[in-house]
Amino acid sequence: MRFPIIDSHHHIWKQSDLDWLQGEIQPRIFGDYTSIKKDYLIDDFIEDVVNFGVEQSVYIQCNWPIDKYYEEAKFVDDSFNNSGWPNAFIGYCNLLDPNAPEMLDKLFDYPLTRGIRMQLHWHERELYSFASAPDIMEDSIFNNNFEYLAKKDSIFELQVFQSQLSHTKNLLKRFPETTFVLQHAGMPHDLSNTGWAEWNIFMESLAEYKNLFIKLSGLGTFINKNDPEFISNIVQKVLANYPSDRCLFGSNFPIEKIWCNYGDLINAFRMATRNIPITDQKNIFHDTASKVYGI
Repeated sequence: MRFPIIDSHHHIWKQSDLDWLQGEIQPRIFGDYTSIKKDYLIDDFIEDVVNFGVEQSVYIQCNWPIDKYYEEAKFVDDSFNNSGWPNAFIGYCNLLDPNAPEMLDKLFDYPLTRGIRMQLHWHERELYSFASAPDIMEDSIFNNNFEYLAKKDSIFELQVFQSQLSHTKNLLKRFPETTFVLQHAGMPHDLSNTGWAEWNIFMESLAEYKNLFIKLSGLGTFINKNDPEFISNIVQKVLANYPSDRCLFGSNFPIEKIWCNYGDLINAFRMATRNIPITDQKNIFHDTASKVYGI
């Protein structure tokens, strides 16, 4: 059975507006991005997904220069007004900035805005880190700004590593009414036996927080390929701890386009979910995202 898909995690961009696309190729977790170092506009995304049942999409901020957070919002709003895509927007705001409330007000003036992604992940390997420290979730300015964000009934796209478990739990406890979406299935990156054990503990420990949803996305990030067996393994382990109405699919396109096309990616996820009930498949590919993002 086929059903409409909501892609809950994709990006579009103008090359000139992205720090990491400008100038020389910089080291990135996902490897050599020469093949995508160009404009990727909404028409390009639509062309990639149109044949695979995608009917709606959610744009997630993609690291424009931090002083251009508002220009990114306008860019996405213009894309929607010109094409009807994307259907929801997750912007960026630096919650360590004392002026964050003013920034948030400006972002939420746009009708597509549903929430914020501020990447909090820290790792002892510098290449893996976006945050300056593992415990910035405990910062008083961050939490004061998060309180302001929470009053807007906002989604927070949560991106952390397993080593940040205690800080992550503290954040979820402090804001039980906020909807958190855990990026990239908790970013399993250490595929050693110890690494898998840590990721399993991490995912099991967070399952009690009913305001946390799991985004099945970006699973090629650390292995730099589309691996149906790896995707299936992650999906099954996630579903062992989280019901399907707390799980949602996201493509992470065009990053994943470095190593596969959209058809390969969606087919890998279909294979990973082929043996679960249709109602659970619909949750993962459509209904959970529709509920979370209000589309």
